[in-house]
Amino acid sequence: MNDTHAESALPPQTVLYQIATGHYFSRALFLVAKLGIPDLLAEGPRPIDELAQETGSHAPSLRRVLRLLVSIEILEEHEDGTFALTSTGEWLRAGIPGSFRSTVLLLSGTSIQEAWGELEWVVRTGDPVFRKRGFSDPFVQMAQDPDAAANFDEAMAAFTKIAAVAVAAVYDFAPLRTVVDVGGGNGALLIGILRAHPHLRGIVFDQPHVVERAQTQIAANQLADRCSVAGGSFFDTAPEGADAYLLKHVIHDWNDEDALRILKRCRDAMPEHGKLLIVENVYPSRIDRSLESRGATANDVNMLVNTGGRQRSEAEFTALYAAAGFTLTRIVPSPIVSVIEGVRR
Repeated sequence: MNDTHAESALPPQTVLYQIATGHYFSRALFLVAKLGIPDLLAEGPRPIDELAQETGSHAPSLRRVLRLLVSIEILEEHEDGTFALTSTGEWLRAGIPGSFRSTVLLLSGTSIQEAWGELEWVVRTGDPVFRKRGFSDPFVQMAQDPDAAANFDEAMAAFTKIAAVAVAAVYDFAPLRTVVDVGGGNGALLIGILRAHPHLRGIVFDQPHVVERAQTQIAANQLADRCSVAGGSFFDTAPEGADAYLLKHVIHDWNDEDALRILKRCRDAMPEHGKLLIVENVYPSRIDRSLESRGATANDVNMLVNTGGRQRSEAEFTALYAAAGFTLTRIVPSPIVSVIEGVRR
């Protein structure tokens, strides 16, 4: 018999209990990050009364929540009753390089939590939650909440800065001269690549209100002489004539029909020698108990629920590329993401 938990020393019931109560910890993590408690602990341990007073909280209740996070090594409680950050909890502080606060607020916030509450409806209908709520695409609802949109941008930019270092290191940009970052947000990916490869020039392409933020970041990084912005919809067009068209975590947001529309617009815009570079994780050919499989399957179902998109395997990328008029030539892995290269057929 194939026992999924045969290697675990815990009884199966205990394993199931831990999985079933996982949302307890994510909600507590969200609350502590939202209240700014990691920043209040930045200078060292503090008593619960001070933390409660500065966050407008009920001290006995707050203590109980903080102790929940002590149990998973986000915080620690000292014998004198003060609380402090662990080495993991440090990354919940706002504004520090590599901060994970915005990502925690995004993934454990009410929007995604409530969407996952509709998982049965999604599985029965095959539609993402935004359609049940009457929105035309997954990002319209977010745009109506400026705070949520700003946090989303911050979370994406934080991860993108890390991804940019990885992509710039593993992919050979030497033969290229111009790169368009399609759906490039605030420009973090292209800025990182341009800084690592001084011979390159680039264009950040996204919706007009988005590329305004990219223009600010480009200027702040003193790259205005090598990088510009262009506004528009990647369903309709893309800047013409670049050597490569880069899409980081764009295609996984969309179903195959919409993904094909985006890729075909890139193909229409590029010259014969142009390259397509999708920067995403590749869904494993076989699912096992590895962290890679856990991350891929979790993100895949999150796309199913929230956007209608999906994580794709190498075979699925190959088929998608072919349908859009590309040949998938190679996949260049990194510890963070892969660069999936294609050329025009």
